[in-house]
Amino acid sequence: MPVLWRKKLCKPFALLLCAALTVGLFPLQAGAVTRVTANMRPDITIVIDGSKRSFFNVDGQQVHPILYQGTTYLPVRAIGELMGKNVDWNGDTKTATLSGPRTAPTTTGVPDPQAKVQPVDLSVRDDFTIVVDGVVRKFADVNGNTVYPVLYQGSTYLPVRAIGELMGKKVQWDGTTQTATLSEDDDLVTDADSFSGTGISLLSAEEAKAKALAHAGLSAGQVTFSKQKLHREEGRWVYEIEFFAQNQCEYEYEIDAATGAVLSMECEKEHGSFPTEISSDQARDIALAKVPGAASHHVTCLELESHSHGHCYQVEILYGDREYACEIDAITGNVREFHWDYCHQDGDHYSGGHHNGSHHGC
Repeated sequence: MPVLWRKKLCKPFALLLCAALTVGLFPLQAGAVTRVTANMRPDITIVIDGSKRSFFNVDGQQVHPILYQGTTYLPVRAIGELMGKNVDWNGDTKTATLSGPRTAPTTTGVPDPQAKVQPVDLSVRDDFTIVVDGVVRKFADVNGNTVYPVLYQGSTYLPVRAIGELMGKKVQWDGTTQTATLSEDDDLVTDADSFSGTGISLLSAEEAKAKALAHAGLSAGQVTFSKQKLHREEGRWVYEIEFFAQNQCEYEYEIDAATGAVLSMECEKEHGSFPTEISSDQARDIALAKVPGAASHHVTCLELESHSHGHCYQVEILYGDREYACEIDAITGNVREFHWDYCHQDGDHYSGGHHNGSHHGC
């Protein structure tokens, strides 16, 4: 049976914000262009739906956040890329339009390790108009004051808060790490140790598994883990941990990801064995090997399933702007199916991705 893509893991990834629009200065009204000095801030980190993001202009040059009057600005072109929308600039009306479906290719480039904090000259453009899917958008700061796009070296920038509004994301700022995070309240974020502004630190998956084992009075060598999943439940982050013990019992735990407390536990006697030669850690590593650059904290779900056609691990990975899913034979370790999809703002897949390996399913 084919893998079921049950979850919309990256609702996201439909976000970003780099819209390096190649434009000129075309004043539409008196006083529309205001020259100001701001600061380029390559030391500011942008995290979207749990992934650190870099931005590039149409020439492949890396572009960095800009800080002006206490507000972080980001280039607009990548908004279109992450939302699956085309970005069009109309020089006559000074209008940037985001609409879809996107046909332009994704912009790539080479990171600039020599970038440093430095003052830059730019212009505040109250004559620029931003239109998203036919709707003119206006933006304000936290105090309700109107904020405008800015233009720097041919790229149009918007405040990160305005970008959050366009993407339907919540924006948080961590002054200690100089990190701006855009996410949804119910996003599945697994590669963050804390959430800005909350002061909450989360257990890793390994720590949650250790809590469950300690509660069951078992060691890792006595069990086979079949599931680990971090999700939002009733306003808090919860790990679902499941494993089979040598006594042929199946344990199902819910662990509070912030406190480590056991929220619930079920133990059910299994009838017959659940044969595996591949451990959950091995299955995880097999799947990660197919996603260069991804690490264990990008694994959003790892589950062992039993069907009439055999036993397999379902591994899901959220990395970059893609959601990967891998089906691995629990006996041989062979990859039965490998699939990835781009992600949309509304959680729907952007494209069909691709498959590697035979499609037998569990």
